[in-house]
Amino acid sequence: MSDGRAWQGNVKARLCERVRERGYDSLTAFANARPTASLVALADELGRDDIAGVQVLSGLLAEAEQRKQVTRFVRDVLVRMLCQSLPNGWPAVLNDANRFKVAKALGSWFAYTPETHKERADKVGDALLATPPPPGWRPLGPDDELLLTLLPDEEA
Repeated sequence: MSDGRAWQGNVKARLCERVRERGYDSLTAFANARPTASLVALADELGRDDIAGVQVLSGLLAEAEQRKQVTRFVRDVLVRMLCQSLPNGWPAVLNDANRFKVAKALGSWFAYTPETHKERADKVGDALLATPPPPGWRPLGPDDELLLTLLPDEEA
């Protein structure tokens, strides 16, 4: 992807086309079928040479805004960041190495969170650090019970 092809042409049309080629009616449906895959892994599956993870993120957010499901999108991205940084689940001990992994997951997630949800995301991160989930906890999707408790849907 270093040659810049991901940024040439109509990215939205390319994403829609690739998703439909794989039998899905939306980027969200495609991503939902892979709830723990990273954004980069989703992009690679759709087009290693001409789709970037940030384009997948942007497309998922746009669909979430249309469907009034932004909070679910925010949980979805948190799941992906946690699975990427903590593949074995929440660490039993937050030593320096594990604290870095948790901080990386939460920091990336916060960076990807829309401005409308930043305050809530900050509280979720604080809650996870103040009262850590059980060791090995690894959400498998945005409807994880703990995540729904920490970040319930608000949209109408």
